[in-house]
Amino acid sequence: MSILSRFSNDLAIDLGTANTLVFAKKRGIVIDEPSIVAIDKKNNNKVLKVGQEAKDMLGKTPEHIVAIKPMKDGVIADFEITEAMLRYFIRKAHNRRFFIRPRIIICVPSGITPVEKKAVKDSAVQARASDVFLVEEPMAAAIGAGLPVAEPSGNMIVDIGGGTTEVAVISLAGIVYARSLRVGGAEMDMAIMRYIQRKYSLLIGERTAENIKITVGSAAPLDEEVTMEIKGRDLVNGIPKVIVIKSEEVREALKESVQSIVDVVRTALERTPPELSADIVDKGIVLSGGGALLQKLDVRLREETFLPVTLADDPLRCVCMGTGKMLDEIDLLAKVSVH
Repeated sequence: MSILSRFSNDLAIDLGTANTLVFAKKRGIVIDEPSIVAIDKKNNNKVLKVGQEAKDMLGKTPEHIVAIKPMKDGVIADFEITEAMLRYFIRKAHNRRFFIRPRIIICVPSGITPVEKKAVKDSAVQARASDVFLVEEPMAAAIGAGLPVAEPSGNMIVDIGGGTTEVAVISLAGIVYARSLRVGGAEMDMAIMRYIQRKYSLLIGERTAENIKITVGSAAPLDEEVTMEIKGRDLVNGIPKVIVIKSEEVREALKESVQSIVDVVRTALERTPPELSADIVDKGIVLSGGGALLQKLDVRLREETFLPVTLADDPLRCVCMGTGKMLDEIDLLAKVSVH
């Protein structure tokens, strides 16, 4: 049996802080669900729901049922829950068949420690993987965005996920410079929650904050500023309340998070070897990840770096698509996988 045919049941997984995506060979992306698990604390932490069904329970459960996000800042925060989540997604990808032990390629942040790498590998093995390959997220994002990573020229990718922002310069199938910043979409949501609590004494949930970010959030002034009606709990008298928030206020709430991303991109440009810098001046910077969809982020980075900035075709699925390509390109996987 050839190595390629042995990969037929195998999966590529983008194990993200906010969402987990699973790519199956010859089928493409078969799972795209939130990285959330609902457990019953009364019943020995029994797993009740995983993914979208668990997210739908967020903030609406009795005390003994808890919705947990097992990934934090792009790495495993709860080993057992991550293992349960992986097992669920692997079985779902294979139509609930028990006997399959697939090989799995999993994306990890570029700044991951050896201990964190081991936790990812161990959780996948416990979830019935026969073999586990790890690939750094910016490399997978660059491949998914269609960048010529194997060529001797500089490619710059900025992947803004739920828990981390990954900035990397790639050449000859290797990462020349990488920086992982533990600021992403989740931190932006928290910043909006803090701002509204501080300014309006209004308590809102994570889902509301995320909706505000997507609807009226921006990194630079909008062509036409807008408003949004939001509901929450008044912290003064404890009753539900409705307020109207302006896009300018949301931009103010996101100011620090956006500035952190801008700073890490500028640092990467300063530390890139001169020959590769010349390539980046010509090609510009490519943005991927859900956070890259923040309105006017490309405009802000263009203003700060004076370089062309483009959004990948499918930023949310870029990392998973790049990882999936490696199921077919074993030589490339051998070059880019980390140990």
